[in-house]
Amino acid sequence: MDIDVLGTLAVRHNRVSITPTAPKPRQVLALLALRADQVVPVGVLAEELWGAKPPRSARATLQTYILQLRELITAALENGTGDDTGQRRLAKDVLLTVPAGYLLKGDDGTSDVREFERLAGSGYRAMDAEDYPRAARLLREALGLWTGPALADVRTGPHLQTEANRLAESRLCALDQRVEADLRLGRHRELLAELTVLVNQYPTHESLCGQFMLALYRSGRRGEALDAYQRLRSTLVRTMGLEPSSALGKLQRSILMSGPGPLPGRSAADLSAAPVA
Repeated sequence: MDIDVLGTLAVRHNRVSITPTAPKPRQVLALLALRADQVVPVGVLAEELWGAKPPRSARATLQTYILQLRELITAALENGTGDDTGQRRLAKDVLLTVPAGYLLKGDDGTSDVREFERLAGSGYRAMDAEDYPRAARLLREALGLWTGPALADVRTGPHLQTEANRLAESRLCALDQRVEADLRLGRHRELLAELTVLVNQYPTHESLCGQFMLALYRSGRRGEALDAYQRLRSTLVRTMGLEPSSALGKLQRSILMSGPGPLPGRSAADLSAAPVA
């Protein structure tokens, strides 16, 4: 089973798509795929599809969706062996009915989520070891697995939305650390265009703003770096009633008090670390 959710949903068995086109069966498959090799209770699937008050027909309708998924799995299995009768039986061994719910077997297939988490974890360890070239490379590879927002073409109920939010936060953390690694490697000019987009996309994200300020300052754009701080402060005060963190304020004061050369008394690495929460 090959499972991709970091963008549009794509689930394949024997390299054949088993992804349905109808919205609710797609929801069922997405939740089963995200929790591959784990039992997903009937109640969880019903809540995902219909919320807190599922209709009386929920269980029967869910069984219909499971049957539709098994028909797609059967077609994929037949593509591998051509044994129609045997594969209809084997489809139930891929998408299992268990006393508490259903379980989709991954069978040691690929998962873009697992690969992202593996690469990002290795990147974080490289950051801890101050191996910034390796960290930047690994985190860039991890982020390259994303083709859009997670589950971009799937209708999401409460459980899938929680998963999508979790994955979005994981992506943002990896992005933050990849930018950090690039800053420590002196790639401030190359980062400016990307950071310009990011601080507009995440207008209250202090770490990205700090990185943007640092990249601007190191590129000889001190005034713009100070403007970036003021925009963040205005947004935080207006939307949350909060002031920027002390670390970001310290970076702002260092830039404000400095001349056109390097910021006094601190290394570039120290400064790039300052805005990270």
